[in-house]
Amino acid sequence: MDDIFTLVKEGNALQVRVWLDNTANDLNQGDDHRFSLLHWAAKEGRLNIVDMLIARGVRINATNMGDDTALHLACSHGQKEISKRLIHNKANINAINEHGKVHFHYANKTYDDKKEELINMGALVTIANKFDETPLDKARPKLRDQMRERAIALARDLKKIPYKDRSWLGCKTRSRDATLSRHTGVEINQLDLSVILSSSHSGQTWKGIWQGSEIVAKKLKLRECTVRMSRDFQEEFPRLRIFNHSNILPVLACCNKPPDLFIISQFMTHGSLYNVLHGETEIVVDQNQALRFALDIARGMEFLHSMEPMIPNITLNSKHVMIDEDLTARINMADYRFSFHEKGKIYSPAWMAPEALQKKPEEINIKAADMWSYAILLWELETREVPFADLSWGN
Repeated sequence: MDDIFTLVKEGNALQVRVWLDNTANDLNQGDDHRFSLLHWAAKEGRLNIVDMLIARGVRINATNMGDDTALHLACSHGQKEISKRLIHNKANINAINEHGKVHFHYANKTYDDKKEELINMGALVTIANKFDETPLDKARPKLRDQMRERAIALARDLKKIPYKDRSWLGCKTRSRDATLSRHTGVEINQLDLSVILSSSHSGQTWKGIWQGSEIVAKKLKLRECTVRMSRDFQEEFPRLRIFNHSNILPVLACCNKPPDLFIISQFMTHGSLYNVLHGETEIVVDQNQALRFALDIARGMEFLHSMEPMIPNITLNSKHVMIDEDLTARINMADYRFSFHEKGKIYSPAWMAPEALQKKPEEINIKAADMWSYAILLWELETREVPFADLSWGN
């Protein structure tokens, strides 16, 4: 089979769907130039594949090495329907590439009839690119007058916004390095572990560098590591490598070197949802953002519930939901409880359904218990309070 980027470029929707159905494949991976699957589909006019990727939760605003989003490429290559689809799905209409161009600089090729609608949506018409050209400068005379009139009617400032090099900010949402998902077992000396982020009942979490990328390595806390535990660890962790859903944070690899067992995942700058809601962060969680978090979590759980067989021992709570750089909520597979780890112990019971606290694991309806946990999470998002914080669980 050809590589996935070739399949997307050729429009082979059937093989792309087969590839996406494999949980080990990362739908947000990039090629050598950080072109994602969505970049290529948008550039080549593959609308059916664009729809497929959007339905799977692809990162709409991911950028390549030239800071182009998929919307930049769709507009610059005259893909009108794809441009509309991306904008409808919350593509950033004012994203700036390395040339200082927003998609509007290319829009003369794409949709003259929709420019007033885009201005209504907040598109900037006076932002200058590296060559000191604004979208108004690039438009034809008659259309330029219509755009200017619409901007004035909306009380927009028509003063030119000068070009500013933004590459140094380092805040772009890049396509992910495809090589990370190709590794499974790694040696501990391949990890440059520098800072202990936390220590808890389940283990010690380190921040470090692996393959040039920032990672988190969680060392499981064990009284002793037997041969059987090492074997079970090796058998269970591959199911946690779920790369094909944007609301799941996969385990990238493991280090199985008794007495040490490590699981490795991506570093998330904003930490957990619990930290965002109850810690000291600069993220403002208004009603709209809370709703986006809730939808992200629901999509992630829906995907996990659709798996056959389902992955057991995933406890849903705000400590196990990580927040990505683009404020996407992702269920952390590294918080999976291995079959040999912390048997019979219960932590963070505030989010757990009553039956999950009272019954044996095999007697619990997992989907129903998760619905209870999700309801507690919704309450937490609405109130910004820690659930049942007034109760002492030791009593």
